[in-house]
Amino acid sequence: MPVLDIIISFLWSLSPFGEAKVGIPYGLYSGLNSYLVFVVCFAANLLVFPIMLFFLENLHRYLLQWRFYKKSAVFVAKRAKVGSGEKIRKYGFWGLVFFVMLPIPGTGVYAGSIASYLFQIQRRKAFFANALGIFLSCAIIWATTLLYIEGRG
Repeated sequence: MPVLDIIISFLWSLSPFGEAKVGIPYGLYSGLNSYLVFVVCFAANLLVFPIMLFFLENLHRYLLQWRFYKKSAVFVAKRAKVGSGEKIRKYGFWGLVFFVMLPIPGTGVYAGSIASYLFQIQRRKAFFANALGIFLSCAIIWATTLLYIEGRG
């Protein structure tokens, strides 16, 4: 059912367990229109940034009082600083774009949002860097998946 496949692609792209790196291949392998898949997955992945900023700016401080959450948050913060910190400090906007763009585990808009928050990057600048990184990542995943599908013919 195409509507269900669109919803599943959207949800994968919104999920921290796959983002559009999973949503796009799922949608394309399900036989959905390739342009629709790109737009839906890009839009879902783009929604993550404001959701994450809302979480970090409003709920994060409250949740830090719980030991399990605090330990997890410290672990994630250390990983974000180690994995992206130097590049983002050195290259600023473009470092953040590149970090979000990389279609590998541990990068993407969730990590980019956390890095934006940790390094106190201006919200507007961080949004555009994340949006451009998401777009480029989606384009890479979309194109390589289409090429693979066509190659298998």
